[in-house]
Amino acid sequence: MPMEELCKNPIKAHPVKMTFLVLVLAAAAAALMGEVEGRKVRILEDNGIEYGAISCRAHTASITDFGGVGDGETSNTKAFKAAVERLSQYAGDGGAQLYVPAGRWLTGSFNLTSHFTLFLHQDAVLLASQDLNEWPVIEPLPSYGHGRDTSGGRYISLIFGTNLTDVVITGNNGTIDGQGDRWWQLFHQNKLKYTRPYLIEIMYSSGIQISNLTLLNSPAWNVHPVYSSNVLIQGITIIAPVRSPNTDGINPDSCTNVRIEDCYIISGDDCVAVKSGWDEYGIRFGWPTKQLVIRRLTCVSPTSAVIALGSEMSGGIEDVRAEDIVAVDSESGVRIKTGIGRGGYVKDIYVRRMTMHTMKWAFWMTGDYGSHADENYDPHALPVIQGINYRDMVVENATMAARLEGISGDTFTGICISNVTISLAAKAKKQPWTCTDVEGITSNVTPPPCSLLPDQGAEKITTCRFPEDNIPIDAVELKKCSYQFSHA
Repeated sequence: MPMEELCKNPIKAHPVKMTFLVLVLAAAAAALMGEVEGRKVRILEDNGIEYGAISCRAHTASITDFGGVGDGETSNTKAFKAAVERLSQYAGDGGAQLYVPAGRWLTGSFNLTSHFTLFLHQDAVLLASQDLNEWPVIEPLPSYGHGRDTSGGRYISLIFGTNLTDVVITGNNGTIDGQGDRWWQLFHQNKLKYTRPYLIEIMYSSGIQISNLTLLNSPAWNVHPVYSSNVLIQGITIIAPVRSPNTDGINPDSCTNVRIEDCYIISGDDCVAVKSGWDEYGIRFGWPTKQLVIRRLTCVSPTSAVIALGSEMSGGIEDVRAEDIVAVDSESGVRIKTGIGRGGYVKDIYVRRMTMHTMKWAFWMTGDYGSHADENYDPHALPVIQGINYRDMVVENATMAARLEGISGDTFTGICISNVTISLAAKAKKQPWTCTDVEGITSNVTPPPCSLLPDQGAEKITTCRFPEDNIPIDAVELKKCSYQFSHA
């Protein structure tokens, strides 16, 4: 994708300073040229590709073997469905990979199978169909009990899978284009019958890799692993206009043991939104998100957060470790979103080495988010927010340092902020910190924090905790896999 096209929508929609432009172009260039270790795909001399994956496959096929046509006009939905069905027979015999060569491959939704790899050539583009008949409608998620756009069901995601084991969706930076503009218009016009589809959703699954792809213009969320474990998301570039509705980047939802790294996200909503169910449905389902690593993330999101915890967090969120994050022109760096009726908890959150440029707030905690699934939520279901650790950060051009709002009678506790320098914008708010119903400590923080977060002083320097042990997903190493081109 040409660099000028990459930047056209975000920059025209939200003019910013040269610092923003330089950093975004640098991040995008690194993503597109494969400079990150996780993105390396080697072109072999004998007309093939070598790439890293959690599993290699014994059998291979091309979408053209199943009648696929990459002209950007012919529907390939039947071809993709036929390919996956045929290749599923090799699940017990070393698995199979489906290769998508250069071309523009128009398709509606299709499901994946276990022990399977979907590989996109660098010049392959999957184009999401504009025909609503190619998007089946499924029930709302049980932990949500309600569609997010409407009260009914939801359109199935473009690439979908449930109850799977050992699945790889990768490429040498091939593209998946959700062509979301029509969906955004239907949303704004209040004409949707069902909740908009996502680009990639994997449910009730384990051993999932999503890597080395560019995702464009999703109708709503981009990547949604839900009720799953052992998930690796690596080397993904996500781009949508910064005013597009709910185009979250990556949303781990009721998942365990997840690693998100080396990703670049420009979106109209949170870059990474950690979730675990909505109000009474999430409380009843009771499936938390835990053991989550986020590292080396670059984010641009003028209306939302770089990392959001919630607002749907009723099943609980714990042990989230984020480090080496760059935020540019975003509303908030880290945001906790909850409210009365959510229940659940957000605890043991660790963030370090974060750099932020042009922010509304560096930190934001909201105990009055609202946005309930329906009127049946329990007004006595109060969330527990505790053990929130931020350290080693530099923030430039911030309108406010922090807005920390707990819930009366339900104080957010155990907040620790250390070694953080926040430079305020020329037109910054007179009061850099606002704090209500929170408890914690700070150390070596500029500007001086609110009285509810007392500084420990020069004689008692505190370094907020960050775990030094590894979670199991960190031990996952990629194997060297290959594909030999037999199709142009």
